[in-house]
Amino acid sequence: MADDEDLDQDDMAAAWEAEAGGDDDADADGGGGDDDAMAEEWAAMADEDDGASELEADGASERVLNQDEIDSLLGFEVDENDDGERTGIRAIINSALVSYERLPMLEIVFDRLVRLMTTSLRNFTSDNVEVSLDNISSIRFGDYLNSIPLPAILSVFRAKEWDNYGLFTVDSNLIYSIVDVLLGGRRGTAAMRIEGRPYTTIELNLVERMIEVVLDDAKAAFEPLSPVTFELDRMETNPRFAAIARPANAAILIKLRIDMEDRGGRIEMLLPYATLEPIRELLLQMFMGEKFGRDSIWEGHLATELWSTKVQIDAVLDEQQMSLGDVMGFEVGQTLMLNASPDSIVDMRCGDIPLMKGKMGRTGGNVAVRLTQGVPEVLNSVFAEPESEEAAP
Repeated sequence: MADDEDLDQDDMAAAWEAEAGGDDDADADGGGGDDDAMAEEWAAMADEDDGASELEADGASERVLNQDEIDSLLGFEVDENDDGERTGIRAIINSALVSYERLPMLEIVFDRLVRLMTTSLRNFTSDNVEVSLDNISSIRFGDYLNSIPLPAILSVFRAKEWDNYGLFTVDSNLIYSIVDVLLGGRRGTAAMRIEGRPYTTIELNLVERMIEVVLDDAKAAFEPLSPVTFELDRMETNPRFAAIARPANAAILIKLRIDMEDRGGRIEMLLPYATLEPIRELLLQMFMGEKFGRDSIWEGHLATELWSTKVQIDAVLDEQQMSLGDVMGFEVGQTLMLNASPDSIVDMRCGDIPLMKGKMGRTGGNVAVRLTQGVPEVLNSVFAEPESEEAAP
């Protein structure tokens, strides 16, 4: 039986080998090529995925930010002349600046300045001049000096009543345009510009005359709010010599555009917050003449209610100092002797404050007090007592 079982197992193994060999031959003849091609394709795809992942890993580890991304992170992608809000780290740094929007009256003052300058510059140049307000912004003084495009003329002026300084900056386009207009240049031709040379005495004098006109208009613009006198201190062409505040100090920058038909330029007015500090409360007003913390209607209502308020007044006949033991020994029916007579003066008090004095009497069935001193006399005597005591020796 054992031999038969061994033969059966040998036959079964031979049959399995034959079937396996037949399948291999069939695969080699028919689908074997497809399977090999598919296996090769899978291997190639696996190699590509491994290579791509390695490249991505290398790129992620070695990737460097470009200049645009750095500017966006730091907040410098906004043009200096743009009115857009700043973002990034620069926005965090500049968040300490006080926004000019917290000074509502400032916009009203400079709107008035634009109207006055339009009229005065038309008379000054005998030309059709249009003045427009570009924007009002907050900036640090050092950043502004570094951003001034040269060549330019800087005019330092002093506010006498505020005891501080301000700055006017006239760009080269406006300088050459003013010189061209005042010296009779033809219209329709661009102003002649010669770069790389200092401004001549004639150019400086003409710009100085224009600055004096603008200062007079600024004085008139601030007049309804607070009288102030602006005086031209000096003219500079180097921003370093026009330093009127520390670089980190905040200031308000007002950009004005002056157009004379086909000519023109920009003039900028810089006022440090220290200069505006004396009139800061006035600039916080929402409208001219606003009075903070005061309402006449509420004051009248409060006065009416106070006059109709009921006040308890005590008539004090006499005051005595007694020990606590004597007070505790008081009994019902006991008579207390007062040091007062029918002609004694009675003090009328409201709480601990003496108000009036008088004499005790009777009117009909009521006890009454006839006043001998009113409130003003009593208060004067109370406050005059220490002075009389000091003056007595």
